[in-house]
Amino acid sequence: MARDRDAEEKNRTLWDEITRVHLEAYPVEEFLAGKTTLKPVELGELTDVQGKELLHLQCHFGLDTLSWARLGAKVTGIDFSAVAVEEAQKLARRAGLDARFLCHSVYGLPGELDGRFDIVYTSIGVLPWLGDLGAWARNIHRVLRPGGRFYIHEAHPFTWTLDDEVEGEPSIRYSWFHSPEGTRFPPGADYADPGYRTRIGSHEWQWSMADIVNSLLDAGLRLCFLHEHPAMPYAAVPGMVKDNDGSWHFRGYEGKLPLAFSILAVRPA
Repeated sequence: MARDRDAEEKNRTLWDEITRVHLEAYPVEEFLAGKTTLKPVELGELTDVQGKELLHLQCHFGLDTLSWARLGAKVTGIDFSAVAVEEAQKLARRAGLDARFLCHSVYGLPGELDGRFDIVYTSIGVLPWLGDLGAWARNIHRVLRPGGRFYIHEAHPFTWTLDDEVEGEPSIRYSWFHSPEGTRFPPGADYADPGYRTRIGSHEWQWSMADIVNSLLDAGLRLCFLHEHPAMPYAAVPGMVKDNDGSWHFRGYEGKLPLAFSILAVRPA
């Protein structure tokens, strides 16, 4: 599959831009005061991280990465935005946490990382930015040690089919199935700060659940579980309502729609 490098570069420019917005919109001060940014699902499913080498792909400016460090993991964060990596390094110093942050694409992980990690972790909102899921999965396999674990908690592919402009009843707007061309979105409101209008648009790709699972299997990983969840950690589309536990769903559809999923896979020993 040929990667669209022009789309990747435009997305990188967008993330350089919105990182500065997210420094204000994300719960940075709460984190510095001791609060974790990890989700209950993640803490319940990815256990035994104490002393483990953990690689966080697409780490943004490092809140989740550093939350794992607080739990005793030896963390490395990777992001393609140089702005985000610089801010992650600053945040680690402010928090007094030992962490390493590197600026790389998930497709271009340096050879020094090969076979180094006990855990590769990634979380909400990362897959739509990837135009080549096969290369992504192969790089995950490459950097894991034999017996190492891969964990992802992500918005369900069903969520990305929903109309993202009209409030009310959830309705289908986008295809469930992958298109190599992806979808170009114009500049618009930032998801973390709706009052901020981005200067450039984005280029995103839809992946079905079969695409996601098969990319990991084809790369040589073994699936341990696939869980689907009826709520997600943020309002991905208009019309979602927030529950008392901080999760989001559609009123009247509680427990009826798959809005997030999680996967644990291992590189066979």
